Amino acid sequence: MKFGKVEDPGLVDFTMPDDNPDTKRVLSKGTGNPRVFVGCAKWNKTDLKGFYPKGTKDELGYYSTQFNCIELNATFYRIFPKAQFEKWREKTPENFIFFPKVAQSVSHWGRLKDVERKVAEVVHAFGGLEHKLGRAFLQMKEDFAPKDFDRVVNFCENWPKAVPLAMEFRHPDWYGDKVVAEELYQLLETNGISNIITDTAGRRDLVHMRLTTPNCFVRYTGANHPSDYTRLDDWIKRLATWKEQGIEEIDFFIHQNVELESPLLAAYFTEKLNATLGTDLHVPQTL
Repeated sequence: MKFGKVEDPGLVDFTMPDDNPDTKRVLSKGTGNPRVFVGCAKWNKTDLKGFYPKGTKDELGYYSTQFNCIELNATFYRIFPKAQFEKWREKTPENFIFFPKVAQSVSHWGRLKDVERKVAEVVHAFGGLEHKLGRAFLQMKEDFAPKDFDRVVNFCENWPKAVPLAMEFRHPDWYGDKVVAEELYQLLETNGISNIITDTAGRRDLVHMRLTTPNCFVRYTGANHPSDYTRLDDWIKRLATWKEQGIEEIDFFIHQNVELESPLLAAYFTEKLNATLGTDLHVPQTL
């Protein structure tokens, strides 16, 4: 993921912000016994270097023995037929969950305007995953600003509620303008839509720490720097706090600006998570 990449990560203040005061209130609606999902963004050999044993041909098949979920970015680039999702569902273990990205024809090309037909097509295709469909997520372009807030309102109110959704906003004014931010938080919370936290070196404003559902959806991007690990340590501490406050699901996806060791970061994170939160996630094997 090139978004948020900086020349020298050592100059970045990675201090994790305090929670928004309303996050604790939102979490109090949860169970406090969270389902926990940790995964990467892709399963191909090109991106997950040093992960697949020599001779591995079925990449998804092997990946799904090491992780319990995938942040499915491939679905951003085109709308796959429902049959393709059925094939992916059938070749993965029973407890494996897909978190598919909504197609760019909705977010980037359509910019949320007059996208009802595309949304219906996307949701129909996602249905091929059946019980393995997790929270879908939608990422807006950096130039999609609050001037088009009415589109966000219409989109959120009309998104099919049977499919849980998370949304990511990248224009600085969504969180930099406190009035806009509060309106966005209330809209997402009212409609049961998770407010994605994107943790990357160059855009610390997106580490807003305002949850709008008792679920957190975190897109963590390492900077190919030793701080990648200490930042994950900070996330472990925060997730432990959120568990105490009632969180009911943790969806945590690990990327890097240059994908060299995402599985290693994921293994480190999973081991720490098990030790701190008492989870029993399989620790991915790395070569």
